[in-house]
Amino acid sequence: MLEDIKIRVTAHQPTLPNTQLDHPMRWSLNQVVTMFDSIFEVIWLIGIIAGSVIRAVFTARARHWWRNKQMTTEDYMTGLDQFLTSLNSLGLFILPLVYVLTSWLDFANYYLPSWCGWVGALIFVAALWLLWRSHADLGIDFSPQVQLKSDHTLITTGVFQYVRHPMYSAHLLWALAQILLLQNWIAGFSMLVFQVPLYVYRIPREEKMMLDTFGEDYRSYMEKTGRLIPHIR
Repeated sequence: MLEDIKIRVTAHQPTLPNTQLDHPMRWSLNQVVTMFDSIFEVIWLIGIIAGSVIRAVFTARARHWWRNKQMTTEDYMTGLDQFLTSLNSLGLFILPLVYVLTSWLDFANYYLPSWCGWVGALIFVAALWLLWRSHADLGIDFSPQVQLKSDHTLITTGVFQYVRHPMYSAHLLWALAQILLLQNWIAGFSMLVFQVPLYVYRIPREEKMMLDTFGEDYRSYMEKTGRLIPHIR
């Protein structure tokens, strides 16, 4: 794999003047981009790093309760849920990184006008903003698993006043952006392909958990909000 990465980078390596060869850190953005197939792969890499940081920060803040079974009153996680969540990493990280860092998946490339890539970049920014805002609105009530803590609060403000599952909305926007940024039938669509089964299985169970816990308050909230898109229940 390392040899394949080296061959791919060498094939795109720009010829630098002697002055730049003496100072390898003086590479311009264009020279960095040539290490990949396009600027859009660089944008995807920056986005995946930003999204991972957002997730890590808020997960660390809430870790004290969702890893403590004594503080958890409702736990709807199942083996299938854990399997689908693990499988989702293939579309979120593994296949896209294989595509960006090697030439193994290049046989499945497709080509879109450059403006499609820039639209994808804007969608990615919107997805990251929504991901951050969702975590911030949940605060310490956030859990990466299908569970509630003993003093859990029903959040109906911020982005939650428009949709009940804004994090999933953010990831679906992310998946759409990935299709436009990574123009490859395997890597580009991988996130969407693995996300849909997870959300089809998880969302109804999450809403049942919320109904069991908050009763009519949550039912009333459901009538006022969309599931993933505002005004679409």
